[in-house]
Amino acid sequence: MIDEPLSIAEHEDAVADKRAGAVVSFAGVVRDHDGGRSVTELEYVGHPTAEDVLTAIAAEFAARPEVHAVAVSHRIGLLGIGDVALACAVSTSHRAAAFTLCAELVDEVKKRLPIWKRQVFTDGEEEWVDCP
Repeated sequence: MIDEPLSIAEHEDAVADKRAGAVVSFAGVVRDHDGGRSVTELEYVGHPTAEDVLTAIAAEFAARPEVHAVAVSHRIGLLGIGDVALACAVSTSHRAAAFTLCAELVDEVKKRLPIWKRQVFTDGEEEWVDCP
């Protein structure tokens, strides 16, 4: 969990491995709409255990035999449209495994990470969403 901008390139660099034939990364980006409503900004607030949960998820994926390395981060604090909220990268020997594992990693983070999102809409209304 970090309150500064996330870099996909840094996540890709973190999983670089000379055994890897594939590095797949993902950027979860703040979009300007949700549920048919225009969004101006988001704020993410993590539970005190969120960092431990994220570390555990990364370790679980890193322990898989086909994985060479994993890097994953989730942003907290106020984010604007276009900011990266979730960044991850996975390196494996082959592309199919890298694509599959990166998608599974994103799904697992979204499923288990104790984080809440406050959406601010253009009409001034706000909404809190429980992410897991």
